[in-house]
Formats: sequence, C-alpha cells, structure tokens
Amino acid sequence: MKGLVILFLMSMLLLAGCAGQQHTVGGAALGGIAGGVIGSQIGKGSGKTAAIIGGTLAGAALGGYVGSYLDRMDRMDRQNLNQTLETKPTGTTTQWRNPDTETTYAVTPTKTYKREDTQRYCREYTTEVMIGGEVEKAYGTACRRDDGAWEIIK
Repeated sequence: MKGLVILFLMSMLLLAGCAGQQHTVGGAALGGIAGGVIGSQIGKGSGKTAAIIGGTLAGAALGGYVGSYLDRMDRMDRQNLNQTLETKPTGTTTQWRNPDTETTYAVTPTKTYKREDTQRYCREYTTEVMIGGEVEKAYGTACRRDDGAWEIIK
C-alpha cells in the first residue's frame, strides 16, 4: 500500500507537467469557496453580499498564492525526476531534497529498453521517498515522450 502512495506521488510529479499550474488554479478555487463560505457567516443583511464577495476574492487570492508556491516545488521535483531518467545510467542513484517540503527522493533507473509497439524508450526504476523520517519504496516504469519528458506508465 505504501508503495502505491509513492507511485501516486511520483505520477503526480510527472503529470503536473501536463497540467502546468494545477495547484494555482485549484488553490484559488478552493480558497474562493472557503472565503465565500466564511464571508456568508460574517455579514448580515445587505452587508452579507459584500462579505461573501470580499471573502471569495480574498480566499481566491490567498489560495492562488499558496497554490503557485506548490507548483514551483512540483516543477523542481519533476525536473529532477525527468533529468534522472533522461541522463543517468542504469544502476546509478540520484538523490535530491526538496528544502521546502523536507522530502528526500532517491531514484535509481534499473532497466532501459525500447518498446516495440510504440518505439518509445522506457525505463524501469525504483524510488525511495523519505517523508517525516519514514522511507517508502516503490517501483515504476516510465516512457520517454516525443517532447523529451518522461511519462509514468505503471
């Protein structure tokens, strides 16, 4: 089960490249909803509408700011994973630490091959992620897309 969590996290790192600014947009949306709900509890009478609007705008701004920060951190981790799969020989472990999340990653490509059906280069790899002092290990396979990015396929 823990391995599935890590595989999910690493998949999200690579998929975030397709989404671009998913945390920024999601954070703004959730912040706006939360701000609107809070505003609806504060205002009374004709001021209730203004409180809802103000809460929604403030929540969206704050949520978007936090989300953009998370997007920058995801890009750093995704770039490190892509660089490892693109440049490191089989059996070579690359480690990095995200200083803001205090998460440490170690990725080791274990096998490289070309798929006959898609003609894409693929790599099997192991990932060790240390979160809060606990190490989780997962195995995965990623294939290189035409644009040079690596896409997790399992």
